[in-house]
Amino acid sequence: MANVPWHEEVVGFVQDLAELLPDYEIACEHEHSNCLLLAHTKFKVDGEWFTWIDYERFQELVRERERSGGSRTFTAADYTARTPPWALFGARERGFDPLDVRFQRRNKARDISGC
Repeated sequence: MANVPWHEEVVGFVQDLAELLPDYEIACEHEHSNCLLLAHTKFKVDGEWFTWIDYERFQELVRERERSGGSRTFTAADYTARTPPWALFGARERGFDPLDVRFQRRNKARDISGC
């Protein structure tokens, strides 16, 4: 655990990386997982991110492809879903779904021994 970076360090690193990659921006973050999503801007439509997957639509497209013998094709753009506001980079929730219940430890001492 001593070698795991703080979330703000990861944010800084990814911001620096995004500056070097044309057509990529930070779309989402999840502070609890210490993760950020660096996404291609093709998933940003009219200023809104579509980085989530519409699983029902994906399954429909797979069935259509199978029925067509493979002639019906599709891309990720055909089954993306709008990213919820709480998951967007910079949101107050920092990636925590407001419908989920967070458990905050009251004890500041952490036992990471695994025992």
